[in-house]
Amino acid sequence: MNSRQDSGSNRLDDAARAGWLYYVAGNTQDQIASSLGISRQTAQRLVSLAVSEGLIKVRVDHPIANCLDLAARLKSRFALDLVEVVPSDPASSSIIGVAVAAAAEIERRLRSPTPIVMAIGTGRTLKAAIEQLPPMECPQHKVVSLTGNISPDGSAAFYNVIFTMADRVKARSFPMPLPVIASSPAEREMLLSQPMIQPTLALAAEADVTFVGIGDLGPKAPLYEDGFISESELKALQKAGGVAEIVGWVFDREGRMIEGITNDRVSSASLPSREKSLVIALAMGERKLPGILAAVNRRLVNGLITDERTAAALLAAG
Repeated sequence: MNSRQDSGSNRLDDAARAGWLYYVAGNTQDQIASSLGISRQTAQRLVSLAVSEGLIKVRVDHPIANCLDLAARLKSRFALDLVEVVPSDPASSSIIGVAVAAAAEIERRLRSPTPIVMAIGTGRTLKAAIEQLPPMECPQHKVVSLTGNISPDGSAAFYNVIFTMADRVKARSFPMPLPVIASSPAEREMLLSQPMIQPTLALAAEADVTFVGIGDLGPKAPLYEDGFISESELKALQKAGGVAEIVGWVFDREGRMIEGITNDRVSSASLPSREKSLVIALAMGERKLPGILAAVNRRLVNGLITDERTAAALLAAG
């Protein structure tokens, strides 16, 4: 018995030595093996044992450590498939951090040699993310817009990013040549039934990964400020309980779609299945908090890129 206890104790001693050499002294596993007179595989096992037995406690003393912790907690709390949290700027509410992180995730997906279908929504943060992308040649991929690209005055919708992205990444691109919001439900049905639109809608439904923004429905709602809905329509949506929208689809605090008003005139494609694909929202800030919370609770999205202030607020509210 004593022999076995001594053996166990000696092994923990060896693990502690290996852990110290690796984490404190900065030795490689080959150097540890040479120093302790053991094989590299044994050195690797001893380092792992030091961690599993709690002999080594690693602390990352850097602001990013808080972001990693918040991301892990958000992922667990809301059963999300992807979460990235970027540091907040104490002096501003700039979206650039979220935009850069989103650009990195988009680029990573597009670097894959395996063909994918990527669906793209609209919004200021997404536009900023696309502008961060480097020039790329991606002929194997397809990029499809979820939203129409025509403003009420007939001009190109400013925050529709499909054409900017097509120019950046040289992938096959599929715009939605429709108004963002039709003038009537009948016009919407007629537009969506057109033969040239049906393949784009079908492609959007097959997206492997989707990137969308979340727009709030406050006094400065993007749908209102960009001229897609009137002030009376905004007030009607607010009165009906609307708190936010994704590609024009307005929903309430529970993540339920608002019936009628503008939702029966939205020309956007439906969001792809969250059971079969990844739908990532890029959103941050106090104004968007109710919409983000509703979207993750209702699983309108299953991925989120946000900043640490918003992440902390989501955890406190959820």
